[in-house]
Amino acid sequence: MGGTDALLVAGLFVAAFGAVLAGVPVAFALGGAALLTAAAATAAGLFDPAFLGAIPSRIYGTAMYNEVLTAVPLFILMGVLLEKSRVAEDLLDSMARACARIPAGLGVSVTLVGALLAASTGIVGATVVAMGLISLPTMLRRGYDPALASGSICAAGTLGQIIPPSIVLVILGDQLSSAYVEAQRAAGNFAPDPVSVGDLFAGALIPGLGLAVLYMLYQLAVGIFRPQAAPRLPKSAHEPLDWRELAVSLVAPVALILVVLGSILAGVATPTEAAGVGALGAALLAGRKVASEGGGLSLLLVNAGIVAGLSLPLIRAAGDLRATLETITVWNGMLIALAMLATTLLLVGTIAALAVLARRGLLGEAVYSTMRIATLAFTILVGATIFTLVFRALGGDAIVAAALDWIPGGPLGAVIAINLLVFVLGFFLDFIEIVFIVMPIVAPVVLQAGVDPVWFGVLIALNLQTSFMTPPFGFALFYLRAVAPEEIETRHVYRGIVPFVAIQVLALVLLFAFPGLATWLPAQLGR
Repeated sequence: MGGTDALLVAGLFVAAFGAVLAGVPVAFALGGAALLTAAAATAAGLFDPAFLGAIPSRIYGTAMYNEVLTAVPLFILMGVLLEKSRVAEDLLDSMARACARIPAGLGVSVTLVGALLAASTGIVGATVVAMGLISLPTMLRRGYDPALASGSICAAGTLGQIIPPSIVLVILGDQLSSAYVEAQRAAGNFAPDPVSVGDLFAGALIPGLGLAVLYMLYQLAVGIFRPQAAPRLPKSAHEPLDWRELAVSLVAPVALILVVLGSILAGVATPTEAAGVGALGAALLAGRKVASEGGGLSLLLVNAGIVAGLSLPLIRAAGDLRATLETITVWNGMLIALAMLATTLLLVGTIAALAVLARRGLLGEAVYSTMRIATLAFTILVGATIFTLVFRALGGDAIVAAALDWIPGGPLGAVIAINLLVFVLGFFLDFIEIVFIVMPIVAPVVLQAGVDPVWFGVLIALNLQTSFMTPPFGFALFYLRAVAPEEIETRHVYRGIVPFVAIQVLALVLLFAFPGLATWLPAQLGR
């Protein structure tokens, strides 16, 4: 590869990142830098403009006609509905009282709730804001060190990026699937076993939960060895815990986890189908929460819809529901009738839930938030697609392959270098931008070297989580700072996340040293 090509590729990156640092929106910085570089190279006779003719088909194939990415707005809608219906607030209140008697009990309860919300919503901003508004004032009032309280909330809020179902894993799974197919074809295998989002969900479950456990162990250690930073509540301040109230507040997230994640891991539903069911379930649960404040017919209909929805899988498992069977027994006929009744009740309950949410203005807010977040993600995808196309047309993939071959340590050395690059980029870019820029470039090269795609994907996902907590552009820091009380200063937030970022780096090292943490569960599930 000539020096001219390397200079053009370097110029492409300099132009793109220079525009980002100058304040240009990332999507337009990527697409604009690519088109300007292509125009300059064409004028110099170093680029064939015919390559640009592939842009419409690339955008249509990667963004418009992509069933996997359909799950992204559905997961976002699911999380926004639960956040706006204050399910998180009930769960935080109950869990804090349940953990009141253990060292650093408030901090541990924040992490536990963060893990539960991660598995049922996956929205970092919503989780951090909710816990910042509800838990941070209480932690400060109970004498918690401001840095520890801030760091605990930021860290717990980012668990939604690694504990499935996660938007990061959905986007990563889509990118890795294409890269793995490309790598296998380059190796001569034209019928490879696909790598799905479900594989990444299964692979990320143990590392994600393990990271939450490491957070809690750190908080417990602080509570034991530095009790002044995380004091226990005095017995006189213990609020009575209604275990029935705790059980009720746990129903919503646990039910969604079992339905959404369980159906994906069991192979019953694709991530997109499970996301649709999750959005429907979130609408019912949010509608029930709002309707319970007023009671009446709406609450009755929504409850009937929830019971009907839960009963449908049981009815399906009890027998064949096909009306086209040659012989329909009495039992099959009863099941078909029950299924029709349950479906009708589910429809009526869903309409009632949506009506309740619409009357409160929550439905419109949730849909608007979903459209805004999803549009941002897909606009970045379009810009990144143009960037990647021009990058490859300039011979950038060959330059990357040569650079990774030059790195000592073979494929594992390349994996370390890529993770270092992702970690550094996380200081300046959002996870969506990093995935769409880096993965199409480096993933095919690494996977051609025989690196396990699930292990590599989970490593990158765990690494990307740090991008939410590393200054100057860590979004979790901004979310918390925006809702924090006046006594919380920026230095408290920055100082508080340092030990949690160190824990994430430790988790990365453990996952690198023990790949089975990511590959064991998918193998057991036959994925």
